[in-house]
Amino acid sequence: MNLLDRYIGLLALRVFSLVMAALTVLFSLLAFVQQLSLVGQGHYGAGDALIHTVFAAPALVLQLAPVAMLLASLLALGLLARHAELTAWRSLGVSEARIIGALLKLAVPVIFVLFLIAQYVVPTAQLLAQGAQEAALGARATALHSGGFWAAHERQFLEVGDFTAGGMPEDVDIYAFGADGALLDYIHAMRADIAPDGTWRLRDVLVKQVVGGRFITTRAGEMDWPSFVAPAQIRLLRLPPQAMPPVGLFQYIHEMKRNDQQAQNDELIFWSMVAIPVALLAMVLAAAPFAFAAPRLQSAGRQLLIGALLGIGFELTQQLVFYAGLRLGAPPVLTALAPALLLGGVGLYMLQRAHGALRRGSG
Repeated sequence: MNLLDRYIGLLALRVFSLVMAALTVLFSLLAFVQQLSLVGQGHYGAGDALIHTVFAAPALVLQLAPVAMLLASLLALGLLARHAELTAWRSLGVSEARIIGALLKLAVPVIFVLFLIAQYVVPTAQLLAQGAQEAALGARATALHSGGFWAAHERQFLEVGDFTAGGMPEDVDIYAFGADGALLDYIHAMRADIAPDGTWRLRDVLVKQVVGGRFITTRAGEMDWPSFVAPAQIRLLRLPPQAMPPVGLFQYIHEMKRNDQQAQNDELIFWSMVAIPVALLAMVLAAAPFAFAAPRLQSAGRQLLIGALLGIGFELTQQLVFYAGLRLGAPPVLTALAPALLLGGVGLYMLQRAHGALRRGSG
C-alpha cells in the first residue's frame, strides 16, 4: 500500500469508526428505551435493561456496518473534495478508480473484524444477554426467548420444543428408526435436566416402543438418555439463527439438509450474513459518484442526507426482498445478495456517468 492509499484509507477508517460508534450508541439508546418496558416485571430493573442493551450492541454493529461504510465513504471523499485534494490528485493523473480502490481496500480489514465479531462476540454476548434477562425475569423470560430446534444423529431424531427460563430443554421428543426406516421407539418428556457429562435426565416420560407391529406404551417419572448433542451445542442452539456464529449456522443447515429437513429460513439468514461484506463494497461504489459530483453537492449536510436516504432505501429493499424471497421460495443466496449486487451495479453506472461528465467538463 503506497502513501496515497494509506492516506485515504486512514482518513476513511477514522470517519468509519466515528460513524459506527455514533450509530451504535443511537440505536442502543432506542433499544434501551424498548427494554425499559420490561422494568417492574419480576426483578427486572433499569440496570438489567442497561446490561441487556450493552450485550446486544455487538449484533447492532453487524447490522449497521453497511450504512456506516456508506456514510464514512461519503464524508471522507466529501472532505477530500471540499479541500480540493481530489481535484489535485486527478490533475496529477490519479484516476477515480485508484481513489475508490483505496476505499475498497479499507473494506478488507473491516470485513475480517466483522467476521470475528459475528463468530465469537455476538453469540457469547447474546447468551449473556439472555441469561441476565432470564435471571431477572424468571418465568416471564420464556416468552421472550421461546423456540426449540431439531437435531439428528445416525437414525435418531431429537426435537426440543422450548427451553425453561433456566435454559433446560422442555417438550422433548426423541425418535429412533431402524435400518429399514421403520420407527422403533418414541420418547416424549415434559422436560430434561442436562448433567455435566452430557446425559439427559428426562422428566415425566412417555415411551412408545414398536413390538410386533404394535405400540407398547410405558410411563416413567424419570429416565436417563445418552444425548448425542453436547452441552456446548445446546447453548448455541438456544440462540436465534441471526445470533449464531456463521460457521456453526452453516454446519447446522448442512445437518438439517442432510436429514431432509426444511432450512430455508436459516439458509436465508446465513446468506444475509454473507451479504454483509458484499454490501460494504456496494456502499463504497454507491457513495463514490457523489464525491465526484458538482461542488454544490459536496456539503457535509447534503452528503449526510444522501447517505441517510440511501441507507434507508437499502434497508427497506433488503427487508422487502427478504420476505418476498421467503414467501416465494426463491433461492436464499439470490434473495440475500440481490439488494447489495443491485446497489453495487447502480453505483458503478452512476460512477461511469460522473466520470463522463467530468471528462466533458474538463474538455
